[in-house]
Amino acid sequence: MKLTEFAFVKEFIAFAEAGWQKGWHERNGGNLSYRVPAEDIEACRDLLDFSRPYAPIGTAVPALGGQFFMVTGSGKYMSNVLSNPADTCALIQLDEAGENYRIVWGLVNGGRPTSELPTHLMNHEVKMLATDGAHRVIYHCHPANLIALTFILPLEDEYFSRELWEMMTECPIIFPAGIGVIPWMVPGGREIAVVTAEKMKIYDAAVWAHHGLFCSGADFDATFGLAHTIEKSAEIYIKVHSVVEKKRQTITKDDFIQLAKDFGVTLTEEFLK
Repeated sequence: MKLTEFAFVKEFIAFAEAGWQKGWHERNGGNLSYRVPAEDIEACRDLLDFSRPYAPIGTAVPALGGQFFMVTGSGKYMSNVLSNPADTCALIQLDEAGENYRIVWGLVNGGRPTSELPTHLMNHEVKMLATDGAHRVIYHCHPANLIALTFILPLEDEYFSRELWEMMTECPIIFPAGIGVIPWMVPGGREIAVVTAEKMKIYDAAVWAHHGLFCSGADFDATFGLAHTIEKSAEIYIKVHSVVEKKRQTITKDDFIQLAKDFGVTLTEEFLK
């Protein structure tokens, strides 16, 4: 049995292809990672190569020590994941200290995991601890409408969250805490990883201004659905404000309160002003 025949790898590949089809991954833009359950690693252990040396992550994630992650590769194109996953993706293992990683499968033609690996792993650690282990997926993409909003709206959690909530009734149900907003920063290093991790302690999604979206979820469907919902809401905002300067009507504070009550979600109260 090949590794690509395992369910978690098939789902990983399908996710990457879906993001490509949405137009969120120009050239080698965006990245994806999945914290693989121990039982899946045991099932495929005979297919893994543990002889490769460890390399520094660029940060420390001690709570993740010894764990395995499926990740896309740095400089690899999401459009090629479906046709050649062994070239574009890797399965990596962290050392027990959570400071180094080694490739145990994939990137057969050379390369290294995504340049955003520090951000992915720091946020995996945050979300694993915050959700009692439930969250396993971290996803970064470049959805055009959401990026456009970062040139228009104030770069504030409250403003972005409220505007996106108002665009579509499902939004406050799907991301009731809101979303975090991070002003432009150089990607790929520890600094942006630390700032993003602080936002992800509160939210399941964060916007990187003039860059893209960062999402976390329990599984592939939930994570992709969150990104899709946020981008669709941003698209509606763009369409509305390309026609009129001011909305004629919208979902009100009282409407949000009733919606939250009926659907059993807790909205961030300060965003309901």
